[in-house]
Amino acid sequence: MSPTDLAVQEQQTSANRQQVVNDFSIQVATVNGSGSQTANLVLLRSILLMGVPVSGKNMFPSNIAGLPTWYTIRASKRGYIGRKKEVDFLVAMNPETAKEDVLTLDPGAAVVYDAPLKLDALRNDLTFYPVPFDKLVTPVCPDAKLRRLVRNMIYDGVLAKLLGIDMTLMEKALNKQLGKKGKAVLLNQGALKAGWDYADANFTKQDPYTIQPMNETAGKILIDGNAAAAIGCMMAGVTVVAWYPITPSSSLCESLITYMKKYRVDKETGKATFAIVQAEDEIASLGMVIGASWAGARSMTATAGPGISLMGEFAGLGYYAETPAVVFDVQRVGPSTGLPTRTAQGDLLQAAFLSHGDTKHIMIIPSSVEECYSMAMEAFDLAEHFQTPVFVMMDLDLGMNNWMSDGFKYPEKPINRGKMLTAEVLKKLGEWGRYRDVDGDGIPYRTIPGDGMPAYFARGSGHNAKGQYSERPDDYVENMDRLARKFETARKWVPKPVVQNNPKAKIGFIGFGTSHYATEESRDQLREETQVETSYFRLRAYPFTEELAAFVDAHERIYVIEQNRDAQLLQLIKLELTPEQVTKLRSVLHYNGLPIDARSITDDVLAQEGFEVAKKTNVRVSAGSAGGE
Repeated sequence: MSPTDLAVQEQQTSANRQQVVNDFSIQVATVNGSGSQTANLVLLRSILLMGVPVSGKNMFPSNIAGLPTWYTIRASKRGYIGRKKEVDFLVAMNPETAKEDVLTLDPGAAVVYDAPLKLDALRNDLTFYPVPFDKLVTPVCPDAKLRRLVRNMIYDGVLAKLLGIDMTLMEKALNKQLGKKGKAVLLNQGALKAGWDYADANFTKQDPYTIQPMNETAGKILIDGNAAAAIGCMMAGVTVVAWYPITPSSSLCESLITYMKKYRVDKETGKATFAIVQAEDEIASLGMVIGASWAGARSMTATAGPGISLMGEFAGLGYYAETPAVVFDVQRVGPSTGLPTRTAQGDLLQAAFLSHGDTKHIMIIPSSVEECYSMAMEAFDLAEHFQTPVFVMMDLDLGMNNWMSDGFKYPEKPINRGKMLTAEVLKKLGEWGRYRDVDGDGIPYRTIPGDGMPAYFARGSGHNAKGQYSERPDDYVENMDRLARKFETARKWVPKPVVQNNPKAKIGFIGFGTSHYATEESRDQLREETQVETSYFRLRAYPFTEELAAFVDAHERIYVIEQNRDAQLLQLIKLELTPEQVTKLRSVLHYNGLPIDARSITDDVLAQEGFEVAKKTNVRVSAGSAGGE
């Protein structure tokens, strides 16, 4: 029997013998547009209020309403917040998927379901709790039009009773979610109580899963990455935003609009100190951003892979004319339209070299909502310091899902606007050229209109060090070599990697973005289940820093973990290593649109290391997964 198969079997056997406390996942299967989001977020927040580390992931269709939706909540006493592959407690509310949802569960799982579905006839190795939702919601909500939205709160009440969640905390979470909507609060409180009372009167707990109070979440907040990035942009001093709506980035700019209206309107005049423009398309968005940045404004846009594809020409203009721009790429599954509401890390190569000709762009890669906030500010500083577009590489999982986080720190560093020409600097230089490298770092001094300094002709065509039009071969080569020096200089300024070197490890992991959480958990699985020790290098930026080669040299084998098919990060790394170093690289790839999970990493690595691994696949076809998990 394989090590991982044995470990899973031991966990299941143990679960049948004793309680499973604060270490399981709940999946709620509903219909998009049914109002389940409120109930799901109330459940998520109530577990957080119990002091238990928790995470929530929403898998929803790309239409408006009517198709299946799954929301997964993971409670983890060890603080694991990546996706858990197995579902331990199912709430089955969707007749279209209920049968398959039940059949794909592991033995020992529990199911709360809508009683008319009669799901208990499907299997005898699960614990079933049938609930007559329609019967319970009728006296709670006399208005038939509202019942569809209120009935979901009943399963929160049932789960509160079955799992041991404090009802006062559930009500506190409900009040937080619905705010000042008094009528809605009362209706949903009634539904909560109806669910609790029904479970109390009709169910004897048979499953092992329970929530017990901990003290691991004091001071924590719940926020999605897009909202966190929006706060960071506001703190960075953004004044011009041009964007075009596209999933999954739209809520970043929508959140920013809300924050700017609240905090960036002049109190005396009532006038906005910012401009946020919805452009006609993504091409125009980046064009507006570059124009505003040239004029001196801190400017940004947010998009996803299809928008990045359209921005190629203007990205080249920003690179060659050397104009700051901040671009948030909230990555989703491609190519083409792809799967708009599924997550991926598939834009790395496109963003790194976006535009025709020789271009290299700075990318910074947050893995948490805290980093979405802090790196948003850092992106504006880098863009102005290096006078170039900077891409912030998020993904749908990070951008649209709610994550547990410490509160954000107020910025303490002053804004870095880079090399701005002043009268003092001009006197020292004697002569100024817009694209002249005066100190060897590749970064020239710039001016902005109206600052009283010399003007220049910004152009995307050939130019010399003074900014004058030129088709001379030596001028072109000199300019391109200077841009390459500037990119090399950026290695010392981009966010450093987070490195965990293990002196016992022959194996090193390289991960980035939201793959971080599954990677950390997989390292624990490998050590605890098979005594395989690993080191870990969490990449946070491109261009790569000197720590990368040193990490590769220190290990016999390097596994690059990423959520795309073509090993895009590994391909970028290959460009900068020696042939001997490249022979150490291996890939762990995950690209079915669901967030990567630890067990998939563990099994893949063990298989490549020569261990026997159980060939167990649990594919939810209706959920849009492909190629197994």
